[in-house]
Amino acid sequence: MDFAFSEEQELLRAAARDYLADRWPSDHVVTTADAEPSFDGKVWRELADLGWLDPSLGLLEHAVIAEETGFALLPAPWFSTTALAGPVLDAPLQERVAAGERAVTLAWAEPASWTLRGQRSSVRADGDRLTGSKVPVADLASVTDVVVVAADGLYVVDLVEHPDVVVPLSTTDRTRRLGELRLDGTPARRLDAGLDRLDDVRRRALALAACEAVGVSQRAMDLAAEHTKTRQQFGRVIGTYQGVSHQVANIYVALQLSRSLAYWAAWAVSEGDPEQETAVAAAKAFATESAVLACESAIQVHGGIGFTWEHVLHRYYKRAQWLEAFEGYGRLHRAAVAAAILDGNGTEVAA
Repeated sequence: MDFAFSEEQELLRAAARDYLADRWPSDHVVTTADAEPSFDGKVWRELADLGWLDPSLGLLEHAVIAEETGFALLPAPWFSTTALAGPVLDAPLQERVAAGERAVTLAWAEPASWTLRGQRSSVRADGDRLTGSKVPVADLASVTDVVVVAADGLYVVDLVEHPDVVVPLSTTDRTRRLGELRLDGTPARRLDAGLDRLDDVRRRALALAACEAVGVSQRAMDLAAEHTKTRQQFGRVIGTYQGVSHQVANIYVALQLSRSLAYWAAWAVSEGDPEQETAVAAAKAFATESAVLACESAIQVHGGIGFTWEHVLHRYYKRAQWLEAFEGYGRLHRAAVAAAILDGNGTEVAA
């Protein structure tokens, strides 16, 4: 496949990188991550003004933004709104999201039914009221609405009117916190989209998670490479030692393959290609594991400072781990790739 982003998409990338570098330097990311989670209307309106919440954007535009938000470690619910909830929203809620008024996440996971594929929800609807729980839910305390996967369909709950249903959880990645949704006869509005749309959501989310992982890997490599150029040991820049330079080289090699697979996945899903299931499985497995590897290698390159709480690398490491765990670890997706190659189908194998 000969693929390249269009000129407009590259301009979007440049604008996104400039905004994130100016508005979200590392110290501001850390401050926001360590604060109490809440919906930040000012930041959300900024993203709306940039056009990032426009429902007319395609998956390739979202792929560009996802990569840049991974690079900057954006602590805002863009992924939850765009990748998870966005595809199933109705027009009125889409308009409010695009205006920067509402942010939305998707609640599907339960201990007995954690994947988007083949959902078996225990949440029950009684008219326009829902009862049950969902855990974990990404960005639950940072959005205004949540789309709930119930046994008979998809519903949206207004968290501004019903904040008591949100229970924040202790979360490793504080830039994308998890919560528990506890519903007890909570008013909800049914959406037109059916449960069959969750397969589409899953493919989009896996493709965008892979793109975000590419951004995390790129930032980890940049931090490692810069450190090897300036840090000296025994009178020499540490980048001249093979044991150090090989760490950076390994990150680079994995990053290039991750980027290729992530772009393939985004293109395949956007075009409805017959191989889209295989593409997203391969991209998600490799790109997210490579992001973890990149962060671990970068931490080692930094030596003692890389293991300190003050250095930003551990924040990227935790985002990489979140991405790796999302919708199943690599072995699950590699099984799907193997099935596609050996059996001629993309049916996913249960863990």
